[in-house]
Amino acid sequence: MLLTEPQPTPADFQFSIAGIPVRVTGWFWVAAALLGWGVARGLAGDNGRMLLVYLGVWVAVVFVSILIHELGHALVFARFRQPARIVLYHFGGLAVPTGLPSRSLQQPWRRLLVAAAGPLAQLLFIGIVILVIVAAGYRLPPTGMVARLPVIGDWLAAAAERGQPLPSRLANLAVYHLLFVNIGWAVLNLLPVPPLDGGTIVLEGLRAAGVSAAVSIASLFGLLIAGTIALWAFQRQDLYLAVMFALLAYGCFQRLSQPRINS
Repeated sequence: MLLTEPQPTPADFQFSIAGIPVRVTGWFWVAAALLGWGVARGLAGDNGRMLLVYLGVWVAVVFVSILIHELGHALVFARFRQPARIVLYHFGGLAVPTGLPSRSLQQPWRRLLVAAAGPLAQLLFIGIVILVIVAAGYRLPPTGMVARLPVIGDWLAAAAERGQPLPSRLANLAVYHLLFVNIGWAVLNLLPVPPLDGGTIVLEGLRAAGVSAAVSIASLFGLLIAGTIALWAFQRQDLYLAVMFALLAYGCFQRLSQPRINS
């Protein structure tokens, strides 16, 4: 399955933060580099050294951003007395509960809070980054597709027109990537497609409301949305996004094929 923890390998990098074990698989770095290769190559041209520098900036941003996302989940798990570990792998990250299941998490609204904590942690993080940059008198770089988001897009566009430029091209690039990953990816993750966080929020919200066929409803909704995005991504030749949402759509279809699982 798409969101299944991969087996440990000798290539894993392991550490802990705030007492939470973190494992980074070798494929995480490969996938992050592949995602950023096109942009880095376009910026660097034939300069091999700068290609590595630009690629390194992208990979560092992805690492920090996904780690913050999973820390959001893990810290709320801990708030409800459920230990967890973090795994970063080729499809992003996972906060995996460890030990015996906590009774505190038997309530759907608490599981909803765990799901929401990841993207909210990212949005809080990038909010702090933006405030620091603006308070220091600098302007944000143009934010591309993020600027087209309702409400927040207008504010970001305005912040990109005030102040002085960031002190270097690398700083400008790093902030651009931070905006894209921590706003764009957080919004993407909030789409109501199980088992993305948005899908889990919908599922646990239905359960909290006492809906008996919560899994079936959430899975059907997720299948329609994931299938539509997969087709759109294939048309745009965005292979990574297309494959990811095709797998998500297939997972939703599998859950719909198991009618006994309806709550």
